[in-house]
Formats: sequence, structure tokens, C-alpha cells
Amino acid sequence: MNTPRMHLLLVSAVAAAFIHAGPALAQATRFEALSSLPFAENRPTEETARTLRDELLFQRATQAYLWALPLINTLGMKVGSEKVFGAGYDVLPVWKQRLDAKTLITTPNSDVIYAMGYVDLGKDGPLVFEAPPNLQGILLDAWQRPIPVDGGRFFGDVGLPGPDAGKGGNFLLLPPGYEGPVPDGFFVYRSPTNNVFVFLRAFYQDPKNLTPAVALIEQSKIYPLNGRQNARPMQFPDASGVPVNMLPISDGTAFDELKKLVESESAGLADSDSLGMLASIGIAKGRPFEPDAKTRAILDHAARTAFKMSRVIGFEDVVAGRSLRIYPDRRWINPMADATPENLGGPFDLGWRRVAGGYLDLDARIWFFTNYYSVSPGMLSQSPGRGAKYMIAFVDSSGANLSGGSSYRLRLPRDIPAANFWSVTLYEAENGSGLANGQPFPSLGSRDTPAQNADGSTDLFLGPTSPAGKEGNWLATVPGKGYFAVLRLYGPTEAAITKSWKPGDIEKMP
Repeated sequence: MNTPRMHLLLVSAVAAAFIHAGPALAQATRFEALSSLPFAENRPTEETARTLRDELLFQRATQAYLWALPLINTLGMKVGSEKVFGAGYDVLPVWKQRLDAKTLITTPNSDVIYAMGYVDLGKDGPLVFEAPPNLQGILLDAWQRPIPVDGGRFFGDVGLPGPDAGKGGNFLLLPPGYEGPVPDGFFVYRSPTNNVFVFLRAFYQDPKNLTPAVALIEQSKIYPLNGRQNARPMQFPDASGVPVNMLPISDGTAFDELKKLVESESAGLADSDSLGMLASIGIAKGRPFEPDAKTRAILDHAARTAFKMSRVIGFEDVVAGRSLRIYPDRRWINPMADATPENLGGPFDLGWRRVAGGYLDLDARIWFFTNYYSVSPGMLSQSPGRGAKYMIAFVDSSGANLSGGSSYRLRLPRDIPAANFWSVTLYEAENGSGLANGQPFPSLGSRDTPAQNADGSTDLFLGPTSPAGKEGNWLATVPGKGYFAVLRLYGPTEAAITKSWKPGDIEKMP
């Protein structure tokens, strides 16, 4: 007799097999159990059908999560921010005392002043962003693709690498399919999605005087194109030191937020096949998304599993057959390690599609959005003195994972090629947020004036305790917590771009 109890016994038996088998055997046992589910008279039994329906939902939801990871990354920031600071085109949180480890967000930079806002062009219509001179920013769609600018020469950037060339100006954000009049005097950004991520940065010279950089950001204005007179006044809440979770959503509520996003967007959010995959797990525009308790439990497990899968991909240094090594004899990596002045994204366009072949490099996109966010031509610049160089270390010189209980040395040769500044920042291996190490910020760089060696090189020390007399060159780590490091060169000079200068690996100390 086919009963729910028999189904439960079958699932329990499979689970028990996993528990009592070794890891490799458990995996094979799971796959074998699925492929060996019984049919009767060439048809699936009731238990088989129920098990495989559940498995199908789990698999589709897992893959949907991984495919949608850039959206989930954006939604994590938006939902987390709006829960604490409020929502609307007029709300622009600013980390006025720099961004510390209390803000949970993927690989933030503690050495600039950040502001991040979220607008909905479907709700508010075309919006104007007034940018002051010398502001650096990016205007990105919901997928965190830099938005194209009329004229074809620029994508997303505001400031020196943008169409205003650092002079500031009025930027007009238009929703998908906009066919209305476009007034003169604007840099016109046509967004493929209604939801837009406004990411702004301002640079300070003295860590003890952040006021000028904060004041610069607070000159920004956002308002409806046809409603400036009645626009809500800008709000700039101070986000520094405020506990807020802006990480990618890692449980089943990710699907609820995706549903809200689908409702707020046009059909241009994704191609029909991908929208069909979402629809197969119940997420379709205009259709209720009301999963029952059993379905919701499966979706929750799928999201949690997919998040862990993304973390597996995110720590690899070879992705989709490409090595991410920047130097053949060093452990430092970057997803665009093979970028050139002619091809800023290396083999990718700005949407993570392979230029040769035209297909989405799904694993490369997953790799990026599990630990990082935002990209633009300005960030990827290969022109001396512009943009930034990012070097990432997951392991030490021997290839072992960086461990919070061990002590390491990082040697940076003399003449570090950064026209603006350089810094090293530590991040939680668990989720990519800043390492909560008990120091004010998990970063150390040129503006902290660390001591140099006699030959002009700089040694930084990473570990739970500082070597005697090296406190000014020390970044604390936490025993029991894995982490990774990012070396940033802001305004990289020729030696960084040609790779004639290269940092040492992170070396474990006795």
C-alpha cells in the first residue's frame, strides 16, 4: 500500500545510508538511491513520484538561486539597508566614520567613505542624480551591471572615469523601454531594470579628518525628473557603527525577495528560459507565491545549500578552466587577471558573458557575487593613475588556507605602485564581510603610515598577537576563524599594470 508513512520510511532509509557511509560513498549512495527508485508496471510508484517531485523542486530552486546570485546580492544589500535606514530615492546612508565590521556586507573597503542607495524607476519614473565634482560612483542595474550611457563610450561610472570627467553634473536615469522626451543637459543612463543600485565613494586624505569626504557625498541629490519642486529632501543617515546585515540572503526568504523583484520589473529582467526556471518553482509575475509548509522547507534547504555551493566556487583559483593567478609564481588572484587596456574585463563583457562564444560564464559570475559586488570600467581601468588594482589571497605561500590562529608576514616591496593609496583588508571566510578582529577596522594601509624596512619594503604582520614592537604594522586575526585578504592599489601606476612590481605571498611564521 502506498502511504505517506512508506514515503517517510524510504526517505529515512536513504538518509541513514548517508550517515553511516563515508563522504564519497554517501554521495554515491544518494545518487544511487535516486536513480534506483522503484517503478511499477513501467510507471513511478506513488513514493517514487513524491520523492522525485521533491528532489526536482530542490534541484531547480538550488540552480535558480545560483543563477540569480547577483540579484540576491543586490537584494541582500537593499533589504538589509532599508530595514534599518528606510527606503526611497531620498534615502542615502553614508558611512561617515568609515565602514567597520559591524556592517555585514561582502568585501567592503574601510579606507574610503561609502554611500549606497536603492531606487525604483518603475515606481518613481525617471530620476535625476545630481553629482558634485570629484565624487566617484557607479550606477548599476539590479544585476549589478554598469548602466550604459547614451553615446556608447561609458558604462555606469560617475566621476573621473565617467562622462563628467570628474566635474560633476546631472545624470538622468531612465527606466526600461522609456520613449518619452529627454531634456538637454543630462548624462543619460538607460537602465535595463527598474531597480537601480547607486554606489558612491569619496576619498579622504587624513583618516583623522573625514569631514570633507562626507560633506562631498552629502552634496548629492536624487529626485524625479518632473518633480524637483515637490521632491522629498535628501536624508543621509550615518551608517557607521550600526549593526546591519547586507549580505546575500542565504535562506529561503531569498525566493520571497526574488518574487517581489519580479513583480516590480518588466519581462526584460531576464530571458524567457530563465524566467521559466523561476516560474517552475512558483515565482512568476502576476501569480501568487504562497508555498505550503513542505514546499517552503524544501526552498529553504535549497537556498542554504546553494549559498554553500557558491562559497565552494568562491574560494577556487581555477574557475571554468581559467586560472585566476595574477602572477605565475604568486598565490594572489583576481577574476580579471588577464585584463588588458583593450579588454578591461579580460575574457568577459560587463555582464560576465564570454566575449568569445557569447555565453554566460555562470561559475565566474557566482565566484564574484558570493564575495564581492559592483564592477565598472572605471574600477577595472588599465590606465596608470586611474581605477584600482585588486589582489586577493585565500592561502599562504604553501597553499594552506589562512587561519586565524596562525601568524603570518606579508612583505610588500619598496615603491608600492599606488598613486592614491594602498591598503590590505581582512575578510571573514564565512561570508566575505570585514573580519571582526577587535581593531577599529580590519585594514591597514599607506595612510596608517606603517614602518618601512631599511630597503624601503614594508612588512605587515597578520596573527592573533603582534610581534614585539610591530603593533603599527599588525592586523589582528581571531583563532578559530578563517579569513582571506585583499590588497588594494588605488590609482595603480605603471609598475602595477605591467606587473613588474609584485607583492610577496603571505608567509606563515614559525
